[in-house]
Amino acid sequence: MTSRSHNRRGRECARHHVVAALFLVAFNGGPALAGSDKAAEPDGYRMEAYRAPVPATLKGAKVVSTEETIDLWKKGETLFVDVLPHDPKPAKLPVGTVWKEKVRSDIPGSIWLANVGYGVLNKEMETYFRNGLEAHLGRNKDRKVLFYCMKDCWMSWNAAKRAVEWGYTAVFWYPLGTDGWIAAGQDTRVNKPL
Repeated sequence: MTSRSHNRRGRECARHHVVAALFLVAFNGGPALAGSDKAAEPDGYRMEAYRAPVPATLKGAKVVSTEETIDLWKKGETLFVDVLPHDPKPAKLPVGTVWKEKVRSDIPGSIWLANVGYGVLNKEMETYFRNGLEAHLGRNKDRKVLFYCMKDCWMSWNAAKRAVEWGYTAVFWYPLGTDGWIAAGQDTRVNKPL
């Protein structure tokens, strides 16, 4: 093999490695996720693409594993808050339209505060969120509250972050949500949004 063909093969090999690396970065969600399945913790709220890898941290909150979540649930001292979005039945459906309500099974004893995990909440939704927490925790912001949704769901991250910013001091975030709960063989129950 001549040195010219050897150099050409080396350049082609290097080019294939670069293309493969770029593909992996694009496929895995960009540079923040390259080599990791976790996103970087942003300064603000997540505003789009809510079903994507989440950070391993949340400033001001304790991130909990499935085992820790089960332990908190068994002790019964923590308010569990499901924040999975929910689309209600539209008010003006044409006559004859079939509407099938989605069934949500979550961690038993949870309250479901649907749609409070978006990056921006209008005044009505913010009031719904605040009132939902206060109805179950009273005015004591030191009581334990755990937020969850599903695996790779930024809704629970946003909701927990918002609770921290509102002054709640015992905030837990369970990033695996019902997916982790079910995978651990735990029971669920059908729930309805408040």
